[in-house]
Amino acid sequence: PVRLFYEAKDGKRYLFNLIDTPGHVDFNYEVSRALRACEGVLLVIDASQGVEAQTIQNAYLATDNYLEVLPVVNKIDLPNADVPAAIAELEEVIGIPGDHAVAVSAKTGLNVEDVLEGIVQYLPAPKGDKDAPLSCLIFDAVFDSYQGVLPFIRVFDGTMKKGDVVKIVSTGKTFEVDKVGVFQPDLLVTESLSAGEVGWFTASIKDIADTQVGDTVTGASKPTTHVIPGFKPAQPVVFSGLYPTDSEDYQKLREALEKLRLNDAAFSFEPETSEALGFGFRCGFLGLLHADIVQARLEREFDLSLIATAPAVIYEVHTTDAKVTRIQNPSELPDPTFIEKILEPFVKLTIYVPEEYVGNIMGLVQDRRGEMKNMIYHGRRVELRYEVPFGEILYDFHDKLKSLTRGHASMDYEFLEYREGSLVKIDIMVNNEKVDALSIIAHRDKAYTMGRKIVDKMAEVIPRQMFVVPVQAAIGGKILARATVKAFRKDVLAKCYGGDITRKRKLLEKQKKGKERMKQLGVVEVPQEAFLAVLSSDD
Repeated sequence: PVRLFYEAKDGKRYLFNLIDTPGHVDFNYEVSRALRACEGVLLVIDASQGVEAQTIQNAYLATDNYLEVLPVVNKIDLPNADVPAAIAELEEVIGIPGDHAVAVSAKTGLNVEDVLEGIVQYLPAPKGDKDAPLSCLIFDAVFDSYQGVLPFIRVFDGTMKKGDVVKIVSTGKTFEVDKVGVFQPDLLVTESLSAGEVGWFTASIKDIADTQVGDTVTGASKPTTHVIPGFKPAQPVVFSGLYPTDSEDYQKLREALEKLRLNDAAFSFEPETSEALGFGFRCGFLGLLHADIVQARLEREFDLSLIATAPAVIYEVHTTDAKVTRIQNPSELPDPTFIEKILEPFVKLTIYVPEEYVGNIMGLVQDRRGEMKNMIYHGRRVELRYEVPFGEILYDFHDKLKSLTRGHASMDYEFLEYREGSLVKIDIMVNNEKVDALSIIAHRDKAYTMGRKIVDKMAEVIPRQMFVVPVQAAIGGKILARATVKAFRKDVLAKCYGGDITRKRKLLEKQKKGKERMKQLGVVEVPQEAFLAVLSSDD
């Protein structure tokens, strides 16, 4: 967030509180929590790309919250910019009038002042009574190792200043305010925050669990009777295991996850153990990009080295004893003989693409078991609507979509329902021992291809032993694919110069028996590099 003062053309001085939000579908939750703190929004559209899938999703979030929308068409400096077409799409696809749309170039600064004038003219000022009981919404928070939790707040009513005792409504806990301030854009300490303002406060809140994004903050002595409606907690849909490469970093990882969750309440975590990787956490995310960003932040901000297992969605398993369980981890799947059916999540997938790339997209989605439901033309752009298994668009779908359309396609998805699928668990075995961290759930038609890719990759990266190491992909007791890590061979005949052939045979037989015994007793250590190579593989 940032606040700035603006001298408008009407001669008055206005104070703006601005919050930037991401546009990607994985961060709808972050957008929705920011919208609760606002009266109006700037809907930014790319003049060269037009309305994209996530533009529609975010526009609907704004209108559902009864916010005024000011459209801004950006990048008009590009040679292929088409402002009238972008505004026409805005009106046709989203249904927002383009009368007040502002065409700008953020790069060159052209017409940026028109955006500020548009805010003054078309977006409402915040309402609120600074003399009423204090009522604030926590819309974000960060952790400071010296000051504790730093909640970011929007004040709806009342005033907050240093020395006030405030109460967190959901927990009932009270704290004395140490400092209040605003974002300019750095943290700037002020005397107070009043109705309509956005800012931050510190109150020596050391326990992260004492504040939640979406909570109402009020005065302890004179609490508000009106609790601000929070926002529905986001439900994670993609799950992955995170393990420290050094087991001594387990506690450090736990503390890092707790601090990160403070300002990213959309992801969850719980401890889990893997025979192959040791102690770690099962983490839930809103999507693959969200997972990548969380892992990158953990590694960059907390100096951790991590291994992430293959991402998986939640499957619904119906067993023969009439029980229904939801599993996030493929290794939790029961034995196939006890499974009656497995249901997988389906999503409504919307893709916006220039018409010349429609054929490429249709082939891609068909390959992912998608079923087309509708195809709508908006000028030279086409809206494709599909129903597709969520697990099929997890890994590399977005990258493939961009590469097949030279970056011109955009996508958005929302959960539809669970449907029965012909799904199987593929186990990976090294020297006849299952490696739980590499188990995956796949459609039966694709099981062989996926199993073959994994065992071939594993065979490349597992170090050679003194005996032959088989790497196998299996469904239950059936082996799908096998690759072999060849053994080192000691030349036992080096000291034999000619002589009786039976002597050579005897030495070779002795070596063969020794290797068989080693194979029975030998435990093959699968190195961290092997997991990294397979789990980060593009395949």
